[in-house]
Order: sequence, then structure tokens, then C-alpha cells
Amino acid sequence: MEGSLTQSFNEQFQLHGTWRHGFSLRLKFLIEWMRDQDLMDAAIEERLKRLGEQVRADKVMVAFVAEFSRGKSELINAIFFSAYGRRIMPASAGRTTMCPTEMGFDADVPPCLRLLPIETRLESQSLMEWRMVPEKWTQFDLDVNDPDQLARALEPLAETRRVTQEEAHALGFWHKQTPDDNPLVDAKGLVEVPRWRHALINIEHPLLKEGLVILDTPGLNAIGAEPELTVSLIPQAHAAVFVLGADTGVTKSDLSIWRENLITETGHIDTRLVVLNKIDALWDALSSPAQIQSQISRQCDSTAEILGVPRDRVFPVSAQKGLVAKVTNDAELLLASRLPVLEEALAQRIMAQRRKILGAAVAKNVSELQVEAGRMLNIRRRDLTEQSLEFKSLMGKNATVIKHMRIRISREQSEFDLGGAKIHAVRSVHHKLLRDVFKLLGATSLRHEMAQLKMALNQKGLKLGIKRAYGETFERLREGLLHVQILTEEIQTMLGATFRQLNAEYGFSLQPPSEPKMLEFFNELDRVEQGHLQYLGVGNAFRLAQPEFTDRLVRALATRLRTLRQTLLSAIELWSKSASAQLDAQLRERHRNFGRRIEAIDRIQQAAGGLNERSAEIEALIAASRQHDKKLQKLTSLLLKALETSAESVHVLEQA
Repeated sequence: MEGSLTQSFNEQFQLHGTWRHGFSLRLKFLIEWMRDQDLMDAAIEERLKRLGEQVRADKVMVAFVAEFSRGKSELINAIFFSAYGRRIMPASAGRTTMCPTEMGFDADVPPCLRLLPIETRLESQSLMEWRMVPEKWTQFDLDVNDPDQLARALEPLAETRRVTQEEAHALGFWHKQTPDDNPLVDAKGLVEVPRWRHALINIEHPLLKEGLVILDTPGLNAIGAEPELTVSLIPQAHAAVFVLGADTGVTKSDLSIWRENLITETGHIDTRLVVLNKIDALWDALSSPAQIQSQISRQCDSTAEILGVPRDRVFPVSAQKGLVAKVTNDAELLLASRLPVLEEALAQRIMAQRRKILGAAVAKNVSELQVEAGRMLNIRRRDLTEQSLEFKSLMGKNATVIKHMRIRISREQSEFDLGGAKIHAVRSVHHKLLRDVFKLLGATSLRHEMAQLKMALNQKGLKLGIKRAYGETFERLREGLLHVQILTEEIQTMLGATFRQLNAEYGFSLQPPSEPKMLEFFNELDRVEQGHLQYLGVGNAFRLAQPEFTDRLVRALATRLRTLRQTLLSAIELWSKSASAQLDAQLRERHRNFGRRIEAIDRIQQAAGGLNERSAEIEALIAASRQHDKKLQKLTSLLLKALETSAESVHVLEQA
């Protein structure tokens, strides 16, 4: 077993998983209780469903980025796979991961390695689209209980093939205009390229089961030739670990990867960790420990200055010695490898940030759920109180007065039913405006925008106006979002006026839910644009001259924009459903109230003493409603308290 010093990241992540499981159980209990109390309308049910999915399916992606031969795969082995007692990812001399690799866990997929052939780069489909075509992937089964079989099965990640220079150019690995960046040519005039374009590993690893996703991205050539990595996968990672060699420092190609793929004007510096690997190369028997430490410190200082990061974001380690130390349980060697310091930083920076983001989203949803369910209980209690007062006014009255009371209630019910036409008109206007919103955010409008951009990019020659074409596209996309914002504000204004009118006429307590916060979607669109503009620099000018490459770039953009729009549509649908469901719930409660009042009058007329009996029943229902309110407050408070994500809060959830 690994020592306690090496468990910081694992423990933090497993604690996060324990909290998620505990939260899901408590949420399930809340759902069952609300169903039992008839507090589940369509909007509340949808909110609870999304909240459960958000917590259950939460993923944390850590991207490891480096040029070849920096020891990146060995670092992944040391941090995540040392429990297997050997190397799992290919990391020996001359054998390293050659294609971008994603490691995660999907219970619906058997343990396997899936590989996408490099030849698919000759077609325009994006990686996301290729994921939907499983027959194009080569699959190898994995035995997670046999470390040796697992390591052998992952060896194809290091496979390469020899191709002509023309083929290498078509695949994105050869550019005559930048000869220094091209791979070496052998005696036969052939060059070596990766055999596979992308790899997906699905294994039942403890951390992967809890939602960790590891992205392994090898080499400047592999990253630069795959636009979807640069503009989609890496930017969306919750943290990126940039691996350098302590013996080489920051090379030209290292600096290119850093500037073109890891740093943007919108700022990701808080989620970027820099690792100076292979410090054991500096362990010189002829130098004193102080001299070795001084040399390592100088390298760290120089690296921080060149990359423009705070000194405390640079971590000197020896992944190879760290792995050996964990496998052999050598505490002294592990300490010398400095791997525990990096693991602690990963735990604190990544998990703390993820808990903060997820916690804020969960807290918002729980608070809104509490308000919506509390409103339903208040309406129910108010109607029961009015009914109680109504019955008390009948005390000592004769049968004629009671009969007239029944006639009056029936008349009120008929008048209320006649108001349905007004409510129907409101719904019609609401749905018309929503259709306009859905049209603006629909697939047709996105395809139109991407077709225009593709046409501009496919002009012959170097794309001197490429940034202008992108700028015009994103300007139109912003105009579309602005139009959506105007429509949602119009809907909100209409709902506010209508709800006030219905509250005044029928005694409702309708409150329009807060419309989606459009600023976060504008900000996300800015981040997407910045990522693409950064990619359109001089370094990729020659790639952009290839129509098939620009097609992939546009498809990658379309995939990212589609996700953004679907997220916004989902938020708008929930907002709309919350408004409609709130109205439906109060209409339903009012109809139930009329039914209860008429039923009570009928019972009073049929039996002596029925008035006292019914009044007692109503008082009991009012008391039960107050208890339900307290129970709701307790259950939702427990959910909010669990956001502390501590062992104590998990214990509270389990004991509740």
C-alpha cells in the first residue's frame, strides 16, 4: 500500500465521491417525501431530476500536456496507477503515448481501449462526431484485475507507422514552410507518424469511477494538428498539468505549446500547474545536496519567469523515482521525488475549485427548490385557513344560511373557471415568444452560421482575413444571444404583469422565477472566441491553408457552440417550466380548495355536528402543513450543509 503522504489527491477525490453519493441518497429521500406530500409539480420534478444528474454525473478533467520525452506518461503512472505495482501507461525509453488519450469510466461500456485510426484525419468529421461511429474504432478488451495484461493491452498507444512526406502532409504532420518542426526522414524517404488519432480508455479505477477524467495530450505536432484538442478539450479541462524536463528547461517547442494552448487572455493561470520533471537527472553524486537544491531552484525560478507564472505554481519532481518509491514502499525515496507536494497541490487546487463551482450550482438549485415547494405549502395553508374561518362563521347558523353558502361557493367556482380564457391567452403569448427563442438557438441557425464561416475560410491561399471572418461570425452569434436576452426579458415582463393581475383577481401568490443569467453565456462565447483566435496565429497559418483542416476547425467550433446553446436552452426550458408549473400548481390547488369546501358543506348538511368535525379536520391539516414546512426546511438545509464536503458533513447526511 502507498503511504499516507501519497494519498492527498486520492483521499480528496474519494471524499468528493463519498459526498456525491451521500447527497444523491438524501436527494432521493427528499423526492420520495415530496411525492408523498403531493408537492411535486412538473417544474420541481424537473429541477430535482437535473440536480441529481448534475451531482451524479459530475466529472473532473485533468489534462496532462507536454512535448515528447518529458516523462508525462510516467507522471500519470506515478500519480494514478502505482497501486497496480508496475507501469500501466507506456512510458519506457522509446515507448510513450503517441496519440491524445482520454481515460475515464462508463458503467455501460465494458473495460476496453478504443483507438481511432489516424487516417480519419483525411475526413472532415470532428472527434465528437467520430465518437458516434463505434465501428470506426479498433477495440481491445482490458482486464483490470491483471496488471500485466492491462499494460500489454495499452501498448498500442505507442504505435507509429511510416508514411511518405505527402501522406504526412495530408495528415497534418509535415509542412514544407516550417522544416525545423517536421519529423525526421529515414533512408527510404519516409517519416514516422502516430498510428492512432485518438484513444479512449474505459477502466474501473477507483478515482475514474468517482468522476475523474484524465486527458493525455502528447507533443506539439499531435496537438497542433488536432484543432478540437486546442479549442475544445484542453480549454474545458478543470486543470492542466504542463510537464517540462528539469534537465532541459523550457525549450522552444515547450514554449509554443504553452503560449498556443494553455494561456489565453481570459486567464486560466489559476488552473495551470507546471511540473519540472526528471529532477533525478540533477542528482549528481559529485554535488552536495545544497548544490543540487540550488540548481533545482534556479531552474524553477527560470521556468516561472519564462512562462509568466507565480513561482509556487512550478513543482520540481521525479515521476520515475516517485513511481518506484510507491511500488517498493520506499518512504525516503518518495520524499526525495517530491511527488507528494505535487499531489497535494492537485488536491487543493483542483478539488477546491471543483467543489466551489459545483457547490454554488447545487446551492442555487436547492434554494430555488425550497422557495417553490415552500410557496406551494403556503398556498395550501392559506386556503385551509380561509376555509377554517369560513366554517367558523357558520357556527350556530341554520340550514338556509349553510345552503346559501354552498350556492356562493359554486358561483365562485364558476366565475373562476370562466377566467381560464385569460390564462389560456397568456400561455399562448408565452409559447409564441418561446418558439422565437428556440428558433434563434436551434440547429438550423447554427448550421447557417457555420456554413458562412466555412465558405469564408475555404478561400484559396493563406487566410489573411481569417480573424476578420471569425470576428464577423462571433459578432453575429453575440447579436443572436442579445436577441434571446431581449425576448426572455419580454417574457419576464409579461409574466410579471400577468402574475400581478392574477394575484389581485384570484388571490394567487404567483412570483415569476428569475430568468436565465445571460452574462455567463456571453462570457462563455467570449472564451470560445478567444480560444479560436489564439489558434489562428502564424504558427497554424499553413495548416489553415488546407480545406480539410479548416473543415475540422469549423466542426470543432460547431460542437462547442452546440453545447453552449443546449445549456442555454436547458436553462430557458427550466425557467419557462417553472413559471407554467407554478401557475398550474396554484390553479390545481384552487380547484381542490373549491372541491374541499363544497364537500365539507355537503357533509355538514347531511350530519349534525359535521361542522365541528370538519373544523377539527381542517385545523389538523393546517398543523400538518406547518410540520411539512419544517420538514422541508430541515431536508433542504441538510442538502445545503452537505456542501461543506467534509467528513463531518457526510456523516451528518448518513445519520439524518
